[in-house]
Amino acid sequence: MFVDIWTVFWRDWIVLRRRLGRYIFARMISPMLYLVAFGWGVGRNIPVGQTNYLDYIVPGIIALNSMTISFNAVGSPLNMSRLYHKTLEEYLIAPIGAASFVTGKILSGVLRGLISSLVIILLSYVFGAKFAISGWFLFVLVLNCALFAALGFVAAMLLNSHEDMSNFGTYVLLPMSFLCATFFSTAHFPDWIRWLIELLPLTHTSQALRGIAGGHAIAWESLLVLIFYFLLFFGVSVWQIRKFRE
Repeated sequence: MFVDIWTVFWRDWIVLRRRLGRYIFARMISPMLYLVAFGWGVGRNIPVGQTNYLDYIVPGIIALNSMTISFNAVGSPLNMSRLYHKTLEEYLIAPIGAASFVTGKILSGVLRGLISSLVIILLSYVFGAKFAISGWFLFVLVLNCALFAALGFVAAMLLNSHEDMSNFGTYVLLPMSFLCATFFSTAHFPDWIRWLIELLPLTHTSQALRGIAGGHAIAWESLLVLIFYFLLFFGVSVWQIRKFRE
């Protein structure tokens, strides 16, 4: 099983390695704009509790960016592979188990999400942000990358056009990007809206990363929610591959 997982992952790593420099540079653009606008623009002058807005927003940017990158790293290529390039069948006729194939793809999404997150962390320090990174911080970050990579897998197998993939991002990822405690607290929302937002995984990632970065203990409720979503998306992904093979 581990050899199968490595085989799937290695193929995606070879593709990434050939354009790693361009990939890293491209991942710098969006975070740098966020940091310039919210960090230098308004962040240093707006207190948030015992810290400033720059320190508050960086964990949210990391959560948001890792979600988007991990989702797109798996979802778009797999959707194209299934519908247009017809290369997904090459994996499916190979002696590779469904769980191994899904795990390898998810790990490739996690790798891209972590590289992008590392770029943001380094840039945020350059911009003067101050926050702590611990083992729990990295664990939550990896878990966030994994669950959204798995969600990308689910969407790629479910949706039947590139336009539908774009619409999925508009209807699902975009609202989470702005509402799930990434740029501001949800405390002032009406109760029913806040209840809905608390059901979304990115909310728990943003809150968990922000709490850990501020030196607080891990929020176990958020961790359990993230694990639940990952297991759900992973299970659906494996089921989709097995059904596709039938």
